[in-house]
Amino acid sequence: MIVFTPGSNGPLRYVHSFNKSIGGADSNVAIALARLGHKSAWFSKLGNDEFGRYIQNTVRGEGVDVSKLKFTNEASTGLLFKERFGSEDPNVYYYRKGSAASRLSVDDVDLEYIRQAKIIHITGITPALSENAKDVVFKVLNIAKKNGITISFDPNIRLKLWTLEEAKPVLLDIAKMSDIVLPGVSEGEMLLGTSDEKEIAQKFIDMGSKIVAVKLGADGCYVANQDKGVYVKGYSIDKPVDTVGAGDGFAAGFLSGILKKLSIEECGKYGNGVGAMATLVKGDMEGFPYLDQLMAFMGKKEVIDR
Repeated sequence: MIVFTPGSNGPLRYVHSFNKSIGGADSNVAIALARLGHKSAWFSKLGNDEFGRYIQNTVRGEGVDVSKLKFTNEASTGLLFKERFGSEDPNVYYYRKGSAASRLSVDDVDLEYIRQAKIIHITGITPALSENAKDVVFKVLNIAKKNGITISFDPNIRLKLWTLEEAKPVLLDIAKMSDIVLPGVSEGEMLLGTSDEKEIAQKFIDMGSKIVAVKLGADGCYVANQDKGVYVKGYSIDKPVDTVGAGDGFAAGFLSGILKKLSIEECGKYGNGVGAMATLVKGDMEGFPYLDQLMAFMGKKEVIDR
């Protein structure tokens, strides 16, 4: 989507200037992984309009493969407006019903391209967009399962896009097919009826997941596999600027650790580090670090200021 961030706080009816950027959980993860030095790709459907071209150019400029993006003349690129009051997380207003992304269909999926992936990352936002977008998700999941590709899933529940009654069975079906699940505590409560991070992790593991990382905000995360569970302390940020995108940063950092074959604890540290750094900068993806920046932030590399 295109994200419009207000130039001042208060109700949007009194705001007269906005900054334009891009947003989207899936593209955020792809960009963050590319900055960390991994080969990543993102595909969706965009409007054949100036906003669609802007998104394509921006994501491609971050080093993400966008060769399988589709464009349509039948719908426009989706929009999102943020509304800010003080230092609280922003309200968001979606203008994406019938958007180009919601027109994504199984005919747009390149099976051979997907078979090349080591990890397929899915969020719960895509199936919320439309029935055919939901069909795409399950088509991709089935390809991944048949080809032994690791499936990563961030529930990313957006109740402005669909109701919990609509979302819950779909997201639980995706979770049952996933190897790695990355929920927040509130998402665990909505889907599983518990806010206890250990119970959330265990329930997803009982469904078949191999690794579960429950995001705990500033406190870090709780990571578990079939053998053990560990708490991984978060990084202290005194004055976070913008928390949007922090969860996507966590996902990218965690998956970077998986690709490096690190322990689940180290994967959690990577996730916490990228997520924390994302909150230092305004914007959905602008604060994601490059690998050397992440290593310096985590204290694994000496910083030379001048």
